[in-house]
Amino acid sequence: MIRTEERGRVAIVRIDRHEQRNALDTEHCELLRDAFGAVQAAGARAVVVTGEGSSFCAGADFGEVYGDGFRKALYEMLRRFTASPVPIIAAVNGPAIGAGTQLALAADLRMVAPGAAFAVPTATLGLAVDPWTIRRLALLACEPLSAEEALRCGLADAAGDLDAALDRAARIAALAPLTLAFSKQVLNRLQEPEINDPGLDSLFEEVWRSADVAEGQAARRERRPPRFEGR
Repeated sequence: MIRTEERGRVAIVRIDRHEQRNALDTEHCELLRDAFGAVQAAGARAVVVTGEGSSFCAGADFGEVYGDGFRKALYEMLRRFTASPVPIIAAVNGPAIGAGTQLALAADLRMVAPGAAFAVPTATLGLAVDPWTIRRLALLACEPLSAEEALRCGLADAAGDLDAALDRAARIAALAPLTLAFSKQVLNRLQEPEINDPGLDSLFEEVWRSADVAEGQAARRERRPPRFEGR
């Protein structure tokens, strides 16, 4: 489930699938998108997104990650976050893997607790993520990052737990909303120039249709190293 809570002008959006380490399936991408839309419509001036328990979000539910429906729901949810004029803080309380890293990237600020970690292990599974994710993360070799490494390279903005994130969100919520919305859109356009390249779209789909995707899936199921052939 996705739970929301109001703290004055700050809203908390919390992924609560603790037994699945807060992994996302199609349903929970849609619930997360709708929950964020609801708190925005209710007048939240800042939003903190976090996970229940010891994980922020363990990524995609592997029962659905290979389906087109999941990718559509995931990217619609991420676009809802990035397009919002409301400032968003990701309180990364534990591992943020794959789609969890993407969710943290969709926030404007990231605060990391000591157990936080980031990784987008696409190349170890034969998968691909969209150009937006690659650009934001400068991703190539899928090396995981600890909380300390994320702070050092600038992926994370500050160290702190959920309470620290809420304190920061409260300070942001007291600022001028129109100024914040304008600044956020300027930063989005500077950081995310439009990429109009049909070739990238075809390459993205080619990866997802490749035999390497099936090999990555089989290797994970059989608990063995994958043997990728590039086809």
